[in-house]
Amino acid sequence: MTPTALTRLRQAVSRTQNTTRDRTATGRRPQDADDLVGTFATDGALGFDPFPFLHALHTAGSHAVVIGQVAGIMHGSTELTGDLDLLWDGTPAQARALREALVIAGCAEPPDLDHPQVAYQVTGVSGDLCTPALAWGGLDVAASLTRAVHADDPSGFTVRYAALDDLVRMRRALGRPKDHRRADELERLRT
Repeated sequence: MTPTALTRLRQAVSRTQNTTRDRTATGRRPQDADDLVGTFATDGALGFDPFPFLHALHTAGSHAVVIGQVAGIMHGSTELTGDLDLLWDGTPAQARALREALVIAGCAEPPDLDHPQVAYQVTGVSGDLCTPALAWGGLDVAASLTRAVHADDPSGFTVRYAALDDLVRMRRALGRPKDHRRADELERLRT
């Protein structure tokens, strides 16, 4: 039986926690990640658990879409990560939902959401909140919001994540070595 998207993510979180259990914090933040290994080599991987924030997004009514390596994992990628990146539409209503989710998940001071990309940190995870206004290497990502797929957790929440083709296009548009490698892996998963 093929594991579900959320089962894959739970397995990856468990592998991340097991792999980093004896790792000492270095002060290297996810924003300091290199273009080859990515955030798994940063302190963001220590205690990595996106599930409380994913649940908070659902509770707050956010339509944010999981992108980046967490979406890749949900599609079957085996590479681990240390952050959770989200794409959202940038509207005032969704800004309110995102702020509420951030507070629910332990963010004392939510970031200013009036920018195309902002960093956030909550209990268990950090990452970037991105809108279609961000320069995506010439790629129009707005339609990715409507084409997102969803995974329903048995405990009663839903996670929206980028469709496989959209995620591959995002990876190719960003063009870093890790993005090309991960896009190649995702394309192999299709066959």
